[in-house]
Amino acid sequence: MTETSFITANQAFEVWLHTQCPVVKSDLALKHKHMASNAFTFLRATFFRWAQIIETLCPVARTAPAPLSVGDSHVENFGTWRDVEGRLIWGANDFDEAAVMPYPYDLIRLATSAQLCAPALDPKVIATAVLTGYRRGLEDPQPFVLSDGTTRDRAALAGKPESARKFWAEIMKALKDAPPTDTPPPEIAAALCALLPEPVANIGFARRTAGTGSLGRPRFIAVAPWRGGHAVREAKALVPSAWVWAHGDSRPDLHFLQLAQASWRAPDPYLSQTGTFILRRLAPDAIKANFTDRQPAKFGRRLLQAMGRELGGLHGASAGMALAIIRHLDRSADDWLADAVGKATAATKDDFRAWKQHFQAQRARKR
Repeated sequence: MTETSFITANQAFEVWLHTQCPVVKSDLALKHKHMASNAFTFLRATFFRWAQIIETLCPVARTAPAPLSVGDSHVENFGTWRDVEGRLIWGANDFDEAAVMPYPYDLIRLATSAQLCAPALDPKVIATAVLTGYRRGLEDPQPFVLSDGTTRDRAALAGKPESARKFWAEIMKALKDAPPTDTPPPEIAAALCALLPEPVANIGFARRTAGTGSLGRPRFIAVAPWRGGHAVREAKALVPSAWVWAHGDSRPDLHFLQLAQASWRAPDPYLSQTGTFILRRLAPDAIKANFTDRQPAKFGRRLLQAMGRELGGLHGASAGMALAIIRHLDRSADDWLADAVGKATAATKDDFRAWKQHFQAQRARKR
């Protein structure tokens, strides 16, 4: 892809984003910086570009069964939360870009992200692991319950817990530094307060900067002292999936909760939607997956199988899709996913190099 084509696409997407929510300019500038850091982070930040070009890169997948899909599927779009029983659960945890699309595109994006994150891994090994888990998820969708001692690779899936000290230091700094104007809209403030445990007082609000692809959208936190500690809830602006932007859908639906609360899952009871904001609980034990090229190859394969299985369960949740997808997989060429990963990886790297050159040139002009 040429520099002009990507830069133009990025500008067009950001123009559209301004029509969907109030954009936080400082966060958008930070996103631009992250996009120039490495090809994996670039992929995470630019689902809109993926939605725009993937059908051209992999046209054979266009006629595949189309379930409700994650969209922005990548190796850091998985993590942990607590279910209504207080159990630690692992799975896909971000559905901002959920949309109805051919199922292969979720698998290609996941495998491409693994290739960019761990370039030493053989694309065929990545593809085999993802597809092995994916078929299992289609056939027998099950949540990954990490706190009952039965889930294989519990420690691997749970990841490295974030330091509670660091987590709370960042939350309290955001609260301390927040100007009086950093308050959510009244209806969002009320929704955040309603999710806090009772009784609470002295609730503080602040903006929060987090994420990669969602940088630029408003995020707010509500923090309250509660029984010897603190409780935190977050509200994040939700806009239509960039898939519908790329395909010109003028009446898009928001599918976030439809996937997050699929019937076979053990969902986060605090996850909810108010208007165009998603609400959730924040805590140091709610962390994302940790997939790197420094991990043993066997661990990487098992983690990819788990991610594939999660996607299979999510795709199969669409009525009648599991059997249709299995039949389509049975008819597909053996190396279809590895071949698609090669094309998508090359295109992502081309766009990344174009953006990095553009970003560096912009910074040089400002000096």
